[in-house]
Amino acid sequence: MMKGQIIEGRGGLYTVRGEDKADYVLRAKKKFRRQHIKPLVGDLVDFTPGEGEEHGWVEDILPRQSECLRPPVANITLLALVVAYAPAPDWLLIDKLLMGAKMQNMKTVLICNKSDLGEDTIDEALRDYAHAQVPVLRVSAERGEGLEALKEMMRGETTCFAGQSGVGKSTLLNALLHLDLETGDISRIERGKHTTRHASLIERDGLRVMDTPGFSLLEFEQVMDPADLADYYPEFTTYLGQCRFQPCYHGNEPGCAITQAVADGKLSHARVERYRLLLEKTRQLWRERYD
Repeated sequence: MMKGQIIEGRGGLYTVRGEDKADYVLRAKKKFRRQHIKPLVGDLVDFTPGEGEEHGWVEDILPRQSECLRPPVANITLLALVVAYAPAPDWLLIDKLLMGAKMQNMKTVLICNKSDLGEDTIDEALRDYAHAQVPVLRVSAERGEGLEALKEMMRGETTCFAGQSGVGKSTLLNALLHLDLETGDISRIERGKHTTRHASLIERDGLRVMDTPGFSLLEFEQVMDPADLADYYPEFTTYLGQCRFQPCYHGNEPGCAITQAVADGKLSHARVERYRLLLEKTRQLWRERYD
């Protein structure tokens, strides 16, 4: 019995990188199907190597640190969210991904790429997320600015990059991992030009990056009691319990401490307004959870 991590899976076969750094092609035991469990790229597993040309077997899947719904991958530890001066940032998407990452106990970093093209994006990010406990990095993949700081954050982590198409994820990953986007596997990440249908875990220069088919939009299970939504906004912590009514959803209730903090300039108005959009969506999903 050996231990390893699934780095790719397709056609019922799983490539596992063992602790000896060798790659093994395995099949999953039938017990997983009975247990309604499917091995995922990123899973840490116990396995038995095959002999000769025979495939070995995935024997057990170790407890997952995180799990993504779509695309189905496991054990991402750092979610790197990329925005840029152009296209205009979709901050609501960033808020959704931050919430999903926090639900999965992932670390996060907000990367403002193409920093050489304008300061508006970095200024907006620093203003909106000043108290959100997410580091904000100024990066230019073209000029190499901020790459060393990002590499230091990525070391020891399994990183997945997410963000809108066109924000420079491919260029950024090329600069970080020293890959040729015309011929390297990572070129498949550039959505629309290079489509990957299978997730894979890429290791290069001491960094580990999850290449996923849904690279622009990671999706998490987010059906929750609307009263719990505020728990995923670290900047709200100071004000919890100070509202006139309990529980307070921090929507349009009178005497809301969050509303007052926005009026006092202590919280970002834009971030709180986006929270309220998510609150309405969360309420809708909660009402429909049994439909």
